[in-house]
Amino acid sequence: MRRRARPSGPSPEDRAASAAREIGALECVLDVRDAEQVDAALARTIEELGTPSILVNNAGGTFHSDLLDTSANGWDALIRSNLTQVLLCTQRVARAMVAAGTGGSIINVSSIEGTRAAPGYAAYAAAKAGVLNYTKTSALELAPHGIRVNALAPDFTLTEALARLSPSGGQSASNMVPLGRPGHVDEMAGAAVFLASDLSSYVTGQTLHVDGGTAAAGGWYHHPDDGHYVLGTSS
Repeated sequence: MRRRARPSGPSPEDRAASAAREIGALECVLDVRDAEQVDAALARTIEELGTPSILVNNAGGTFHSDLLDTSANGWDALIRSNLTQVLLCTQRVARAMVAAGTGGSIINVSSIEGTRAAPGYAAYAAAKAGVLNYTKTSALELAPHGIRVNALAPDFTLTEALARLSPSGGQSASNMVPLGRPGHVDEMAGAAVFLASDLSSYVTGQTLHVDGGTAAAGGWYHHPDDGHYVLGTSS
């Protein structure tokens, strides 16, 4: 019998505790797809820190699955991890904001795949498109309570995990992205800070594409030989 190898490096609990110590925050490690765990984490947060004024729904994930091979379980898993958890967290935190009469800002992280076709990732794209429409609808329902709801839609962002999986990712993005490079996590964070702060106090129901111009390009790419824009493949 073979034992499954344990993941190397610190556990999620250890990483969360370390980050919390560094910035003076409260860590709650939970499965955001589970309503009871969301309720428990929110109750602890309110007890120790008060009612939240900002929520960023940043959980999610995907895997490749051709449409003809996608199982119902696989579809449900991606919808739960990318869309259902947005409902659970938004609903719970918004209820607390309404009860406290404080208002606030909710930011949903979607993806450029929510606005374009994504062959091999139909469930993920459908879920991310759902996040964008959910953002608009919840923004209207929550506006009377002083709660703003907006979305971020990144494209190729070089996170630590992506950098490990694709060391040459930055080079491959040079022709795909109009700005000629992948995004940095700090650039996503800067957009989130804008939407969370009073700088965007009159902005709600919007999707901010933090993508280096990919959404605007609509299929135009830098040709690798001369750098001129071409429509379609860049190689």
